[in-house]
Amino acid sequence: MITLWKEELAGVTYPEGFVVAAVRCGLKTEGDDLALLVSDSMATVAGVFTTNYVQAACVRYSRRIVRSSGVARAVLINAGNANACNGERGETDNRNLAEWTSRLLDVAPDAVLTASTGVIGHPLPMDRLQKGIPEAVERLERSAEADARAARAIMTTDTFPKYRAVLVDSNHWVAPIRFGGMCKGAGMIAPHMATMLAFLTTDARLPGPLLQEALRRAVEPSFNSVTVDGDTSTNDMCLLLASGMGEAEISREGEAFEDFVEALTRLATALAKEIARDGEGATKLVTITVQGAPTRYAAKTVAKTVAESPLVKTALFGCDPNWGRLLAAAGRSGVHLDPNRIEGFIGPYRVCAQGSSVPFDREGAHAYLKGREVTVTLDLGIGEESATVYTCDFSYDYVRINAEYHT
Repeated sequence: MITLWKEELAGVTYPEGFVVAAVRCGLKTEGDDLALLVSDSMATVAGVFTTNYVQAACVRYSRRIVRSSGVARAVLINAGNANACNGERGETDNRNLAEWTSRLLDVAPDAVLTASTGVIGHPLPMDRLQKGIPEAVERLERSAEADARAARAIMTTDTFPKYRAVLVDSNHWVAPIRFGGMCKGAGMIAPHMATMLAFLTTDARLPGPLLQEALRRAVEPSFNSVTVDGDTSTNDMCLLLASGMGEAEISREGEAFEDFVEALTRLATALAKEIARDGEGATKLVTITVQGAPTRYAAKTVAKTVAESPLVKTALFGCDPNWGRLLAAAGRSGVHLDPNRIEGFIGPYRVCAQGSSVPFDREGAHAYLKGREVTVTLDLGIGEESATVYTCDFSYDYVRINAEYHT
């Protein structure tokens, strides 16, 4: 059982054994756009990656390392250019980035993971990156300021940096464990692995297969349960590095491992919610919960369909308690359900029951939907399982941002 949860104003370097740096290479129009995360010693690494068949070079490269060796010393992350759909040149450029970094860190090339985000189909400006990587190596440090700068460097259309750190203890661990994390994502968000880029760190010691299982389980209710617009990116990945520099060691499944998974899931969920909150053009964070389903998969399928419905999302932007759109979306989810058993809530307001309207305070519901955080709940009445998906509304700005993204 977790006995301590202490949040800290820090990020990926909060766990023992990690340093980070951020520099500007000129890939974005302004601000830092290259981040380098380094472990003091070889770290165990786990990863989950996009299931989009169109994949960036960094996805194929980093996934191979995770699956083959399961260890790494560094992650090089650039923003402003996805290095996707660039053919053999993209593959070569990606390998060169890893090799340049490895020489400066005096490690093997396969000890450096890569991640990219930004515009698809544009070759990387390698001359700029070749100048920026040595600068990043020189700036490596462990500090809250460096954490914040790195989290900002990996942003694209994000409006604020997303990073977290927490000290956790359990009565099943010999010592507290530190966790850190940062992520980016605001558009092209619809999880089918993870959606976005996320980098998690811990100073616990775990074998590779156990770390991979922990990440797989943590991603499902967090990064795989956030959606902004229904689009799965070519570059999605979530990496977890364990330095083993702390006192806690988890060597097998059991209560200690379950507490580790719970802590990792809570951290990942907090970061995932920030992605939904910062969805392109979003004005509010929306939590969709479906309960009373026959299976968890069914509950999540309905929740995700509702969360991605343009009609639902635009109604939420307009603060319109149009519950009919909720039921219509649920009905086209592909899940076999009985509309006469569905009960719906917008925040505290019960808006429908047995698939029909019920009297409710429409002005109160309208006022509730003006808030920065809103909840929608559907009870299908046909089972005991539930699932939650995090999303946001669709505003005029979503169209503007994506209409002008490439230009």
